Amino acid sequence: MLAEVRAALAHLPEANAQSPHAEGRAARDALDAARDRAATAVGAPPGQVVFCSGGTEAVNLALLGAGRRLPAGRSVVTWEAEHQAVLGAVRQLQVEGRPVAVLPVDAAARAMAADIPADCGLVSIGLANNEIGTLQPVAEIAARAHELGALVHLDACQGPAWVRPPLELVDLASFSGHKLGAGHGGLLLARREVPLQPLQFGGPQEWGRRAGREDVAAAVAVATALDVCARCRADWSLAARPRAERLRAALVELGARPTGAEPRLPNFATAAFGRVKGEDLLLALDLAGIAASSGSACASGSLDPSHVLLAMGLSMAEALGSLRLTVGPQTNDAEIDRALQALSGIAALA
Repeated sequence: MLAEVRAALAHLPEANAQSPHAEGRAARDALDAARDRAATAVGAPPGQVVFCSGGTEAVNLALLGAGRRLPAGRSVVTWEAEHQAVLGAVRQLQVEGRPVAVLPVDAAARAMAADIPADCGLVSIGLANNEIGTLQPVAEIAARAHELGALVHLDACQGPAWVRPPLELVDLASFSGHKLGAGHGGLLLARREVPLQPLQFGGPQEWGRRAGREDVAAAVAVATALDVCARCRADWSLAARPRAERLRAALVELGARPTGAEPRLPNFATAAFGRVKGEDLLLALDLAGIAASSGSACASGSLDPSHVLLAMGLSMAEALGSLRLTVGPQTNDAEIDRALQALSGIAALA
């Protein structure tokens, strides 16, 4: 969690922001200020900001909320390497009878605008792939979708701490608090003219788009983190890129196959080993004090190979031997040196 977020949460009122008493009014003031701060950070009107419990809810509210309001016959489109929150929401729409298209990606997990079908009504594309960091051609995807009269949802959960999301090009955008350094919470940016069916019903909170008591602390955390990221991302990216490149070079020296391609998030170092399982690599690194992952953290505990790497055309063995290292804003050169030493120690495994 960012230090600025901890400071912002230190003296928050705990009352219900809908209550009329003094404590409730203080909570309402904090919530309104958070909405204004988040809106300023992303360059949107406050009325487009819908606070959510996390990135998964924000994605589901965007896709199910807009997808269920599409005209009959219009399809929902996404790509095979998108996050499971996106794929899961699209599968649910398919179960409900909505036509869907889950399109293939290239060898870098990159979507291709030319593949979008003419009957699309809603297109969902990620800012960057959450497993390998490949930046998506959002401008091309959005232009093609809008040309066909479709809405565009941007899954901006991965990447806004490092690159500016092109929010002016899309109709809906989802954010995850923990990816921003907020610790918890999420946010959906939705143009007011977009028809959006709520996922839960009751009170009029969040402009009638998300009923239920507002989590003021989560809203303040997300808004603060968005503000910090908007101000610091250029410096963070400049510092992270050479550190991540050192990690990528070390993985190649161990015989791993790099995954992803430029343009990519500057803090990602990912690769796939064909002769050793990712779990074995993670255990060896963990014993050395290095936190790493194999594939998506959201799929941790699953023995299935990464759907992203399979969609890119990697073999089953390579998909099971994936390694994902990322650099954070606070990562320093001494920590990179320690990680390189730990990687050299797993040469026998690889």
